[in-house]
Amino acid sequence: MSSSRIPRRGLLVIDMQHGLFNGAHRPYRADDVLANINALIDRAHAAGAPVFVARHVGPAGSPLASDSPLSQLLADLAIDPARDTVFEKTRPNCFFETGLAEGLAAGGIEELVIVGMKTDYCVDTTCRAARDLGISAVLVADAHTTTDSPVLAAKTIVEHHNATLRGTFVSLVASADCTFAAG
Repeated sequence: MSSSRIPRRGLLVIDMQHGLFNGAHRPYRADDVLANINALIDRAHAAGAPVFVARHVGPAGSPLASDSPLSQLLADLAIDPARDTVFEKTRPNCFFETGLAEGLAAGGIEELVIVGMKTDYCVDTTCRAARDLGISAVLVADAHTTTDSPVLAAKTIVEHHNATLRGTFVSLVASADCTFAAG
């Protein structure tokens, strides 16, 4: 008999930073994706689920240096710095030398909900790394985005990654259907 119990979930928001979101090329469905992410953050907060927020940073003096305006999180992102765990990463993999996996284990997180930017870089890499680490992951199909590449439109990139990652690496869910168990 299967249980309908929702696993204890945490939410991971990847690279929702000024320089990536408001750069020279606007991300695909940018406003909708931000609204969906904010709704998920609000839902996680209401349930007492932890929210982890990754910032991609580069070396000192680079456009994405830790203190650069481009590396700062979007002002419109609904995070609560006093409550949520904001961390820096230097690689596309949110687990690489960040302590994220250890934080999930310490918090009893059974499943990680993944949203953010960029679909074809940090979102993809983190979904695949979660699987390698034995971490159950959920990708929110309408809460990650990217920009057009020289060979593919961003819409195609998002659709391709939803199809490719689904099943083998993640469960795929729409933001409206993503829930968090009360903490």
